[in-house]
Amino acid sequence: MTSGKWSVGVLVALLLGVFSSSGFAGEVNAAVSANFTAPMKQIVAAFEKDSGHTVKLSFGSSGKFYAQIKGGAPFDVFLAADEVIPQRLEREGYAAVSSSFVYAQGKLVLWSAQPGLVDAKGTILGKGNFNKLAYADPKLAPYGLAARETLERLALWNSVQGKLVTGENITQTYQFVATGNAELGFVALSQIYKDGKVTEGSWWLVPSRLYSPIRQSAVQLSAARDAAAASALLTYLKSKKAAEIIRSFGYELL
Repeated sequence: MTSGKWSVGVLVALLLGVFSSSGFAGEVNAAVSANFTAPMKQIVAAFEKDSGHTVKLSFGSSGKFYAQIKGGAPFDVFLAADEVIPQRLEREGYAAVSSSFVYAQGKLVLWSAQPGLVDAKGTILGKGNFNKLAYADPKLAPYGLAARETLERLALWNSVQGKLVTGENITQTYQFVATGNAELGFVALSQIYKDGKVTEGSWWLVPSRLYSPIRQSAVQLSAARDAAAASALLTYLKSKKAAEIIRSFGYELL
């Protein structure tokens, strides 16, 4: 009798353990703006270790993700490169009301893979001694819009029309420059910056007065299959551990 009772007790405990684990361990499908690729991979690795949840990441342009979400794409959370799109998704019923928040403020740089080509004031833009200038599509990517605003405020937009190479997102824009298909381009500081320094090439940090603030916002989507896991990821994005990672890639925190 005693051994039978213990067997039942052990079995119940094991079952409770299984159900408890399955109840807490969820999966999050996250759409993430391409500029945030490197920091998000680090944040997710830490989140998965600390929480037991798993995260599937998709990277691309904010504008394309917006269209995909409205078309029924099975994303649970969305980390955009601006705050306009997440707020629009809330108004349109595709995201949980009042769930959006700014997780980072991005910085725009003019960058070349060639050392010494771009000086600390970006004077090469005015001189025009280059063949190709890459930037992200301003209709899809907030960093591309910031690049266009910069050129317009410098009164250079018209003069560079024949030299522009347009990337679908900021990752493709970076690749144009990294591979030499464009001598220089406007990219996110986070793409060339790690642990407090720029890792390659030459660059100009574009003054923030030349473009609208890039207030990158995250939001929980209404169609989230595991709302608890999705909420946990967004809460983790506000944590001290995540903040340290975000700052290490050159972003500002508000």
